[in-house]
Amino acid sequence: MKKIFLMLAVAFSVVTVYAQRYDSYQHNGEIGASIGLANYFGDLNPNEKFNRMKFSGGVYYQYYINNYFGLRASGNYARLGYSDIYSSNPTYKERNLSFNTDIWELSVAGTFNFFRFLPGIKEYRFTPYVTAGIGIFNYNPYTYLNVDGTDQKVYLRPLGTEGQNSTTEHDGKKYGSMAVAIPLGVGVKYALNENWNVFAEVNYRLTTTDYIDDVSSTYAGAQAFQANTYKGSTRDLWYASQLQDRSAVANDGTAIGTKGYQRGNGTGKDSYMTFQIGVSFNLNGYKCPPPSKN
Repeated sequence: MKKIFLMLAVAFSVVTVYAQRYDSYQHNGEIGASIGLANYFGDLNPNEKFNRMKFSGGVYYQYYINNYFGLRASGNYARLGYSDIYSSNPTYKERNLSFNTDIWELSVAGTFNFFRFLPGIKEYRFTPYVTAGIGIFNYNPYTYLNVDGTDQKVYLRPLGTEGQNSTTEHDGKKYGSMAVAIPLGVGVKYALNENWNVFAEVNYRLTTTDYIDDVSSTYAGAQAFQANTYKGSTRDLWYASQLQDRSAVANDGTAIGTKGYQRGNGTGKDSYMTFQIGVSFNLNGYKCPPPSKN
């Protein structure tokens, strides 16, 4: 009988110590960094192919409200780009447009862990999670134009390739260099120990712009790129006239970009996606026991 009482006392002590440790442990937040790939979807990639992904990376700080819910502030970079030469559609190949752009994004988001996540407790060191938020990003699409045998990098927004600089088109309104993003993501996270986690996350961004790729609506026509109708420098006028319609290069000198002919889709906004893996450092703490009452 004494042995039974002794065993029960030991078991009770172990459970009590574990419960006290569990109750006192706090996972306050984490800071992390990640790298991976980014993919663009839009007028040059309407079928949402994943065949031309480029580099992405980011950093974040996350504050935990409790073991399930958190608030995250993030900064992300992504290189996006595509070209009609990758398309299997002959109409897109004939169009012959291309672009690249650097995305610089700031966002805030809420996160939800499906499982209780406590890196200091072995039983609670893994969880899948979802995240949703809102952000802003800067973009500036560019392409390359061969001039006298040399490929020159040319930024497209200042040129108004769909007639934004024309006195007869768009009322002279250019699209902006900033837009809103709605990031929606899923991921999994695993605590290696009390201090360090590893994670993998996929994030899809809806955006408020159709000009990440500088392509949206219709061709403005050659008349929009004449000296008497173009508001801009002579240099920009020359670049714009060359880059607003690249079809002649792919079609033995025959251009398709007549005024009103479809250049982009125009019915939806561009979007992009990131696939990242990363590490994070936990900001842990322990609750102080309540003061004893005398």
